[in-house]
Amino acid sequence: MKIEIRVPSIGESVTEVTLSSWLVEDGKSVEIDEPLCEFESDKATLELPAEAAGTITRVAKEGEDLKIGDLVCYIDTDGAKKVTAEKSESKVATPEPSVAQQSAKGKDITYATSHPSPAAKKILDEKGIDPSAIKGSGVDGRITKEDAKAVTSDNIATPQLPIAITPKEDISAKNEVIISGTRGERIEKMTRLRKTISRRLVEVKNNTAMLTTFNEVDMSRIMELRKQYKDDFSNEHGINLGFMSFFVKACTLALKRFEAINAYINDDSIIYHDFCDVSIAVSTPKGLVVPVIRNTETLGFAEIEKEIKRLATLGRDGQLSIGDMEGGTFTITNGGVFGSLLSTPIINQPQSAILGMHKIQDRPMVINGQIVIRPMMYLALSYDHRIVDGKESVSFLVAVKDYLENPERMLFEI
Repeated sequence: MKIEIRVPSIGESVTEVTLSSWLVEDGKSVEIDEPLCEFESDKATLELPAEAAGTITRVAKEGEDLKIGDLVCYIDTDGAKKVTAEKSESKVATPEPSVAQQSAKGKDITYATSHPSPAAKKILDEKGIDPSAIKGSGVDGRITKEDAKAVTSDNIATPQLPIAITPKEDISAKNEVIISGTRGERIEKMTRLRKTISRRLVEVKNNTAMLTTFNEVDMSRIMELRKQYKDDFSNEHGINLGFMSFFVKACTLALKRFEAINAYINDDSIIYHDFCDVSIAVSTPKGLVVPVIRNTETLGFAEIEKEIKRLATLGRDGQLSIGDMEGGTFTITNGGVFGSLLSTPIINQPQSAILGMHKIQDRPMVINGQIVIRPMMYLALSYDHRIVDGKESVSFLVAVKDYLENPERMLFEI
């Protein structure tokens, strides 16, 4: 009996996915719950497990956009009986056929020898290495995770594309344009995540009255506290004390004082929240994602640091779920880790504001009539002027600055 395998419902807001890669070959036997393919949604990468054991007939193609409920493949459950036999036969050692023998039989060996596992594909994508340039050590030449880790761009020969330029007949030799080097181009389909990011950013610019206000913060006290207590903190809680937990805590306390910045606009209404769900912008190989730390008003510094590390690890490995990224009442993004000195972050709709952190830089400051060198950071608050007034936005940013420059106030929440 043939079973139809269709795109399952992934989340309330997800209506379409991209089949990013097949994990099994057409006509192969699969077991129940064995991953068949990977889907890329607006927010995460998901595996589709086999609903039954049998032989697979692929219908959808890699790179194809599919709607929820579209047909992906068939599984012939009558083929399930062959799985045990195939496993038994695979235990019998047989000589590896030569390339010529495989070609003579019409077998396409290129696909097998250049097809990476999902984990290997992520590593190769991060390194910018074409899988076709690697011979895998796995079954049928499949590229394993270990193969991907071991290979580097230095030990792969990159073919140089020659450029031939033929001058027009009416151009004299002395005016001939001479170009040296390569001028290759490549065209890649935008990933679903990149398309979603592009669409949402344009929507924010077009549908909000976005404005940005700036300030700067002296990071001396926080740096002193981290230096003084970092070892004790790590020994006690099993995690390092970073800068982000201070900013999450400072923003949370300020959000409780300025509730419009923690609110949404919904048609003709405003939705206020008595909780703080802070989204943290995380850079991944596939683009920027914003997982959410829930109820930050109830968390201490150690709990915030542990949640940041958990979400960042999931994001880096491409394992964030849609639930990890849904919601959020306020966002913090840190361009300083990439060297940004100043920027205007874009609001993460439907939120009303986003705080941008930047690079810490020693600058001369006048304090009590004296010029001193202090580690300073520019802060940027972008906000929706439809719901947040200028006075509120400036006062909020001043409150965040005050908490960061006087971190003991955060301990007493005053």
